[in-house]
Amino acid sequence: MRVLVYGAGAMGTSLGVLLTRGGVPCELVTRNAAHTAAMRTSGADLIEGGKESTTAVSASLPQEMKGTYDVIFLATRQKENERIARFLLPFLAEDGAVVTVQNGLPEEGLAEVFGPDRVYGAALGWGAELLSPAKVVVTSEEYALALGAFGKGNKTSEIAALLKKGGIGVTIGDLKEIRYSKLVVNASLSTLSTISGLTFGVLSAKYKKLTLALMRETVAVARAEGCKQLVQNGHDIGKLFSSPFAGIVLPHAMKKHRNIRSGMLKDIGAGRRCDVDFVAGAVVKAGERLNVDTPKLRAAVALVHDIENGLAELSPETLKLI
Repeated sequence: MRVLVYGAGAMGTSLGVLLTRGGVPCELVTRNAAHTAAMRTSGADLIEGGKESTTAVSASLPQEMKGTYDVIFLATRQKENERIARFLLPFLAEDGAVVTVQNGLPEEGLAEVFGPDRVYGAALGWGAELLSPAKVVVTSEEYALALGAFGKGNKTSEIAALLKKGGIGVTIGDLKEIRYSKLVVNASLSTLSTISGLTFGVLSAKYKKLTLALMRETVAVARAEGCKQLVQNGHDIGKLFSSPFAGIVLPHAMKKHRNIRSGMLKDIGAGRRCDVDFVAGAVVKAGERLNVDTPKLRAAVALVHDIENGLAELSPETLKLI
């Protein structure tokens, strides 16, 4: 079986290292030439819980890809999804599977290229940052993900078995509920982190009211989409963060993710457009379609664009404008 991680940035590299350590033949592909060269020369360094380890990995540039792959894990930013999907289409085996580990709601667009029955989605439960070429720090305490099929594909168990070899805890479930469970956190905390530069831990402790307002708007959209449960770590966070005790629960619920900052901050810092339209913006768009108002989310997305355009400052003070 040939396995590809396409988009070997921080998250993609961490996923590729885990699979490789578990004995799964895995190729890591990225357009980052310096990152690729460093991984080829000395392997990929993963820092977990303060301890650093090096794993020899197979690393390539997109133009070096050959043949077809049975499973392609897609870990790129979503801005170029259609172009990337069309590039990858000839490399996917006829009975192969594309597993997007991107945030938001990317499956529908991918299904238009690959066909719905070859598309799967996974919500990753850990965070990672690329410190330098071939060096990634994991910012969460455990490896877990939730996996679901977009169409009628029958490879969910096979994909889960691959991931489990890498020491990743896998939960299989309804993909729409999986996506919105992750969006409850990402549409709120990732967006607020992008505006403020703060970690999830600080936001959940010091900006509870604002964080919960964005979370509750996301839950309302999820309910309108037909999601009955929004489960993370064995808890229905839709109910949890809508309860009168949500302000007490929130900092404890985010304890394992307290050191995470939004990956969108790297794009902002590099002067690139970030993926906010595909995360919080996806919830706003779904809300418009379902007649669910999302004023806080809409304002937060607009502020991220203002920061991108130099019209607002990336600062905790900017959160007051939501």
